[in-house]
Parts: sequence; C-alpha cells; structure tokens
Amino acid sequence: MSFWEGEDCEYCGGRIVEKRVDLHRKINGKYVLIENVPAGVCRECGTRYYAANVLKTLEETIHGRRKAQQEVLVPVYAL
Repeated sequence: MSFWEGEDCEYCGGRIVEKRVDLHRKINGKYVLIENVPAGVCRECGTRYYAANVLKTLEETIHGRRKAQQEVLVPVYAL
C-alpha cells in the first residue's frame, strides 16, 4: 500500500500517485540537483506532495549535513 493511496489533490481533485522525482534548487547561489526523491504527484495537474520525513531529509541534504554523491560541471547560457 502506497503512502499516497486514496489521496486526492487539494487543487484539482485528481488522484495522487507515488513517484520518484528530481528536484532542482538554487541554494546560497549554487544550483543543486537532488535525485530520486519520493513524492506524491497528482495525475491531473502534476502538483507534488512530500511526506514530513522526506522534507526533513531534504533539509539535511540542502544544508550540507549529507555529502554529495557527485558534482558535475553545468554549461550556462544567456539570451
């Protein structure tokens, strides 16, 4: 049984399903990518929901309490 089973989106009423997603964030002027994050995602509008324990882990990750698995060089373009 999924954590999100039977839950509906608060915005559109669509069904929420559990998926693994990637988060891209800019933290203290640096971009970070957090991969494979468990989330509830609305099938209709795509709104994402996160369980409290996932948010706690994300906070620890973002604030450097966990070591990054890898670093990559990212090209930057401007128009």
